[in-house]
Amino acid sequence: MTETTKPAPRVPLCLPIEFRKSYARDANKGGLLNISLTGAFLEHGPEDLLVNDKINLHFKVSGRERVLQACIVWQNSNGSGVSFNPENNQDVQIIDDLMYFVRTYRDSKRAVLDSIFSQIKN
Repeated sequence: MTETTKPAPRVPLCLPIEFRKSYARDANKGGLLNISLTGAFLEHGPEDLLVNDKINLHFKVSGRERVLQACIVWQNSNGSGVSFNPENNQDVQIIDDLMYFVRTYRDSKRAVLDSIFSQIKN
């Protein structure tokens, strides 16, 4: 019996991002719709991305920029699932920081709404 690998927990987001095939010169624009420490869903246009294509994702988080290598692992009509191929701890850290910022922003918005709703109930 083989053990299936459980996907890492995903954080939904809507983040514009530039990407390019690893051998291409021109960048394309897309958006990350969810992210985890191991991968993301990349929404993109009709670029010719195929399963197993290597791409570079250009991240900009809190004044820092990193280019992460990734691989297309599946695709559908809306975009592609990508698996990150981090080269070092800084690559992993920028993904972790992005996920933290998204969660913190959501939690702060939720706290404001909870405060408003609690005042309405009283």
